[in-house]
Amino acid sequence: MADELELTILMPCLNEAETLAACIGKARGFLDRTGIAGEVVIADNGSTDGSQDIARSLGARIVAIPERGYGAALAGGIQAARGRFVIMGDADDSYDFANLDAFVAELRDGADLVMGNRFAGGIAPGAMPWHHRYIGNPVLSAVGRLFFRTPIGDFHCGLRGFSRAAILALNLRTSGMEFASEMVVKATLAQLDLREVPTTLAKDGRSRPPHLRSIRDGWRHLRFLLLFSPRWLFLYPGIALLAVGLVVGAVLLPGPAHFGRVSFDVHTFLVAALCIIVGLQSVSFAIIGRRFASRYGFIPPSGNYGRLLEALTLERILLVAIILMLVGIGALVWGVGQWAARDFGPLNASRTLRPVILAMTALVSGFQLMMSGFMSSMINIPIYERRLAEPPQPDETAP
Repeated sequence: MADELELTILMPCLNEAETLAACIGKARGFLDRTGIAGEVVIADNGSTDGSQDIARSLGARIVAIPERGYGAALAGGIQAARGRFVIMGDADDSYDFANLDAFVAELRDGADLVMGNRFAGGIAPGAMPWHHRYIGNPVLSAVGRLFFRTPIGDFHCGLRGFSRAAILALNLRTSGMEFASEMVVKATLAQLDLREVPTTLAKDGRSRPPHLRSIRDGWRHLRFLLLFSPRWLFLYPGIALLAVGLVVGAVLLPGPAHFGRVSFDVHTFLVAALCIIVGLQSVSFAIIGRRFASRYGFIPPSGNYGRLLEALTLERILLVAIILMLVGIGALVWGVGQWAARDFGPLNASRTLRPVILAMTALVSGFQLMMSGFMSSMINIPIYERRLAEPPQPDETAP
């Protein structure tokens, strides 16, 4: 950019007139104290309390963001920022914009994303509700570390600094509070340089309730983490169900199993069959979801997973599906044969239901696998951009 600066201090704003002046004053004071060439940008999300006039009078640059949402405001502000580095933070006076030295030092040292850690820096009394401090933030941060192996300990700290170019390259898409999780997850998956610095959290200076809604926004964060991890959402539960179904089914296929006073018969065999069907479908969803996410840029491609997907061609999947369906048909014929051997008369339900359940399980599993193979192949169809040839330009030298 022609007028690029070193640092943009970015604040999303929606009716923050009570605290905005203090935040801008601290940010301007930091720039003056350190001599950093920078700016203060207010990403205004439609304030109606005069926040724009306050920001303008204090020399901040206002960027109007018509699309509502925390993520939308930040995305628009990052896009409009002139700084090579961006430090973002809430405009409720809960973060200390006067002391950003640690963030700048890490960014100058080559970090792509520097997260504040409120649990390491200190949380003032009344600054964070107890259910956020001891349940919401620790649980969601632990889930994020488990799913994505990220080093970040405080996923939802609102004070963070980053390289503008690196974050723009992530193509962040969410518009709500889950934007905070998306930034960390995508930065981790893209193998950016992530670091943490201790930061303090003070009680905000607003008299109105915060925009954050605990249950709604907590669910949106968890939903995002699940949707960006097909392994934990589909693959691991599917493998677990398949394993349970196959082991229990193999034990009960010959007949009832007795463990002391407890007996397991055809009803448990039916439950095992359901586990196999649901587990196979869940694994199929994991493969389809990963292929879709990698192809359309939601999740960076993985070498090992890519080779697995390439090996799972439609023809190989169809071959396995046909084999399963043939096994099902064979089991069904076996069951009919057992019935015919008794002149189509009354049968022992415990024994005759087994081949029927086996047949239905194999047939349904084969059919599901066949449809999943076609769906996965549809996603893998190459997309080529058709470019229309430019019309020939007239020869101006021709008579």
